[in-house]
Amino acid sequence: MTLVILAAGMGSRYGGLKQLDPMTEHGEFIPDFSVYDAKRVGFDRVVFIIKKENEELFRETIGHRIENQLKVDYAYQSVEIVPQGVEIPEGRTKPWGTGHALLCAREAVGNDNMAVINADDFYGADAYRIVGDFLKKLSKDSPEFCMAGYVLKNTLSENGSVSRGICETDRAGYLREIAERTKIYRDKNFRTVFEEKGEIVRTDENGWVSMNFWGFTPAIFPLLEDGLKRFFKENRGDLQKKEFYLSTCVGDAVKTGKCRVKVLPTDAVWYGVTYPEDKPAVVAAIAEMVKNGRYPDGLFDDDRT
Repeated sequence: MTLVILAAGMGSRYGGLKQLDPMTEHGEFIPDFSVYDAKRVGFDRVVFIIKKENEELFRETIGHRIENQLKVDYAYQSVEIVPQGVEIPEGRTKPWGTGHALLCAREAVGNDNMAVINADDFYGADAYRIVGDFLKKLSKDSPEFCMAGYVLKNTLSENGSVSRGICETDRAGYLREIAERTKIYRDKNFRTVFEEKGEIVRTDENGWVSMNFWGFTPAIFPLLEDGLKRFFKENRGDLQKKEFYLSTCVGDAVKTGKCRVKVLPTDAVWYGVTYPEDKPAVVAAIAEMVKNGRYPDGLFDDDRT
């Protein structure tokens, strides 16, 4: 199985390449912990999706030490990688979002089942276990996928709004609908709300959300290709800032019956660094987990991985 790490984003709100911001005294980054947790449950390869201009930096930092743990490959996300016949609008320099990023990794992933995660999210070991166990049961051409389901209230930042995919499931725990909300926060009355078209809408803080932790077979790639073509067609006159979200593509495929997605509840605690002010809490949480023996003091300094 392959771990695919979405690492092309520069973290505009964070103010830099947050994927390479050390979180421990040993200089370990969040992706180091992702690789450590994934390897423990059977993943044997990682594909980093990055910008080509960041390749040397990635190889010298994360890539160099992880290469001693499992196979490392790279895929490159670029605004120029689009379906044939698509005209890129003048002035657009930012790539086309998370769905586009994964499609850029199609060749690198090959015919392997995969978990797909964000580089700047600390998901917790349990999430890798449940997604890995699910993927081990699937054939390579299966249109059955999965995602780690987190409770919304456990994924908010105290330092600003966040983007989350709000999920609706059926009685069997399969995804029925996912709505990408790009501005979720607690208001002054401590209510969890999101903003949409200038309106403030209250939402259930105990509901399931996607943190972009997916389990896919290679059957996801044709769905992404078709979805990206539709994205360009439907947004032809408004392509300067639009993004092709992975969650939106999956949600559309669910609605049309092209795939099924099992939402796997996890009791893992999520931590993220959307804003610079989020970092101290993440550093403290990791330090506590090391102290309690959940991670070694120095991830790759022994043979426990």
